[in-house]
Amino acid sequence: MTLGVDRARKWRGAALAVLALLLLPVLALVAAHPAAAASSTTPLTGAITGPTTLGQGLKAKYVVTATGGPAFAANGTQSGVLSYHAYFIATNTTSSVLAPPSGVLVNGTITLGFTAPNITESATISVVVTSTLGTKNESTNLTLALTIVAPLRLSGTLVVSGAGGVSPFGLTVTLDGSPVGTVAVPGLAAGASYPISFSFVPPALAPGWHTLAVALGLEHGLVSFAGGAESISHAFYIAGPAPNYTAYYVAGFAAFIGAIVIWTSRVGARRRGRPRT
Repeated sequence: MTLGVDRARKWRGAALAVLALLLLPVLALVAAHPAAAASSTTPLTGAITGPTTLGQGLKAKYVVTATGGPAFAANGTQSGVLSYHAYFIATNTTSSVLAPPSGVLVNGTITLGFTAPNITESATISVVVTSTLGTKNESTNLTLALTIVAPLRLSGTLVVSGAGGVSPFGLTVTLDGSPVGTVAVPGLAAGASYPISFSFVPPALAPGWHTLAVALGLEHGLVSFAGGAESISHAFYIAGPAPNYTAYYVAGFAAFIGAIVIWTSRVGARRRGRPRT
């Protein structure tokens, strides 16, 4: 009986020793790379949001968001750093500004300010985001395609007609009667003049004529545009899509084939009806 117990103990001890030998490399790997054990297996992802069509020389904001990679623990908690480098890629980048060009995403987000170049072209905003924890890091390249276009511009000169001057006010700019922006006007003394300007990239509009305008409203009588006008406007035309003549081509071709068939049948009938000589 004692001999059997001793043998069982020996087998149990041998099994534990083998198990320890098998687990030793795994424990050593975890000890050597604690950051890898704690990091998330979620891949690094992100996006850039903002206007994709922008007028020459105009400004816009773009929001960069990212999450995942070594900087985030398995439960989604950020324990590392998300850093970025931003680039504006185009044939002509003169006068363009994208800032700040590099830094850290706070709570997974950063807002970039952008000034478009003074040229119409296709371009791309590229942001390389890196997720880092200890010695481990992962990077991804986020991109957003842009189209730089010539904006609509509305400009004029205000003249103070009142004897007492005017306090600061705003002029509402409308597109086909709907507000699309405001021009801020500072306080002006009697007899003073002040130039105003408004640049605008219209959304997708229906074909036809449209009008961008600004009127004085409540300021009428205190100020006027040059020449005494109460408003200024700019009318522009949106062309419709090119007409589709496919149906006409098909109908014409069918009529042509039909005419040939009829002519051929008539000629054949005449030949068959002729007396033989």
